[in-house]
Amino acid sequence: MAPLDMKPNELEPYWMPFTPNRSFKKKPRMFSGAKDMHFLTPDGRKVVDSSSGLFCVNAGHCRAPIVEAIQHAAAKLDFAPPFQYGHPQVFELSSRLALMAPGDLDYCLFANSGSEAVDTALKVALAYHKARGEGGRTRFIGRERGYHGVNFGGISVGGMVNNRKAFGNMLQGVDHLPTTYDRSKQAFSVGEPEWGAHLADDLLKLITLHDASTIAAVIVEPVAGSTGCLAPPKGYLERLRKITADHGILLIFDEVITAFGRLGHGFASERWNIVPDMITFAKGVNNGSVPMSGVMVGKGIYETHMTGPDYLVELFHGYTYSGHPLAVAAGIATLNLYRDEGLFEKAQKHEKLFAELMMSLKAEPNVADIRPIGLMCGIDLNPAGGKPGARGYEAIERMYHEHDLYCRVTMDTLIVAPPLIATESDLTMIRDRIATVLRAVA
Repeated sequence: MAPLDMKPNELEPYWMPFTPNRSFKKKPRMFSGAKDMHFLTPDGRKVVDSSSGLFCVNAGHCRAPIVEAIQHAAAKLDFAPPFQYGHPQVFELSSRLALMAPGDLDYCLFANSGSEAVDTALKVALAYHKARGEGGRTRFIGRERGYHGVNFGGISVGGMVNNRKAFGNMLQGVDHLPTTYDRSKQAFSVGEPEWGAHLADDLLKLITLHDASTIAAVIVEPVAGSTGCLAPPKGYLERLRKITADHGILLIFDEVITAFGRLGHGFASERWNIVPDMITFAKGVNNGSVPMSGVMVGKGIYETHMTGPDYLVELFHGYTYSGHPLAVAAGIATLNLYRDEGLFEKAQKHEKLFAELMMSLKAEPNVADIRPIGLMCGIDLNPAGGKPGARGYEAIERMYHEHDLYCRVTMDTLIVAPPLIATESDLTMIRDRIATVLRAVA
């Protein structure tokens, strides 16, 4: 063990997630503070946040009501055991989420990340079918290009190759629907593409192949976010809901990204008037301020588990930090901000302008496709010199070091998802800075 007064290597010990560590540590990109629409750098620059952190800081950075709620919670109740005990605010937040969620999604299981929320939902689906005497329903159906976190359940049902290929064994009995995206038929679509609803019928093929009696659940993102903002074709989600309902298969909407205003509603399910059987959430539930996620569960699923002696645990699942007091306090304060400032309604109001601004980038160099929906948009760039990801990484570098812009980039796709507090001038500034970056990496 090194002496406590020994100066550490400040960069090397941290193995950064989803980051080319060797490149980063040669030329770091650091944030030391944040406020509202901006990150602050150690040298005092203000960097506009065009992606709400990672789709999570929907109400803007370091909002005073959220900060004060966390501080108060830390001083009053730093931790409460979630097994066999509770604390008042976790029941308050659960009740408010139940009122916000569509249909009979009246019950909430808390976790700490989107990945944990997905694994929780998959486990609940298995336990539900077993409790109903249909324990043969063990198969899951995900979708190509879907992202459901990085735990083993999530990467099994997910369909992003780089998140899967290094890790070998997955959950057994998982199949995938085809991606809903086809650039040749959907390029530069605003909102839901006209083409592609028929792709939902591939679920019928999988039902024929495996038999419905073996399938526990289908899990999809209403809008696939991390893969580059792929909106569902018109009628696609409605068709999935009907097929799953007709065959006794649970439908799970992964709304880790799309919940809490990103598509102008508390939950994106409302945009399509669909009530899935479960919804996973995270990120925007408390503005990304303290790790928190959860699953909204339908009343029928919950009541199916409420059998046997009432002194025995009904579901053997949970986490040490489920419903943590600090995360819950931040969640309540965040929901209050969304309500008091009308941020979901503001997102609806700005959707048309945002789409127009993003689509105006079509003429910029190397733009292959643009896909706005709600307040999120994917911008695909042509790869540079046969090196996929190289142009995107250069964009990351130039954004931070030269143009005071933060934008989520995955390979050669820019993902724009501004905080819901963004004004019309903020949205225009984001467009202008992206345009400057695209010219710089041409």
